[in-house]
Amino acid sequence: MNSEILKERTKEYALSIIKLVKMLPNTMEGRVIGNQLIRSGTSVGANYRAVCRSRSKAEFISKLGVVIEEADESAFWLEIIKKNAIIKSDFLNALLKETNEIVAIMVSSRKSSIKNNQS
Repeated sequence: MNSEILKERTKEYALSIIKLVKMLPNTMEGRVIGNQLIRSGTSVGANYRAVCRSRSKAEFISKLGVVIEEADESAFWLEIIKKNAIIKSDFLNALLKETNEIVAIMVSSRKSSIKNNQS
């Protein structure tokens, strides 16, 4: 997938995370989960931009690992929201699906880069 498309996709993802966090209740649980989710979810796009500026294949692979970690952490918090029925919405389900797709894309890209780096 084109890096410019992924930059835009991860930026839209960050905006969707912000929208979802605004939907969380103003309770202790909502604030704690919201703080964690907004950090991990918005850093996916920021860190992907850093991936695109990598100076070497090793740096590219390493930075992709950070994107994967942040996206996976976001999936964790979204699953907690869903499991505890903090928010029940199609928007949450769509965002969780997008999160899993982003993780899959980044994992695939990292695996390909590692394979090509060993050749």
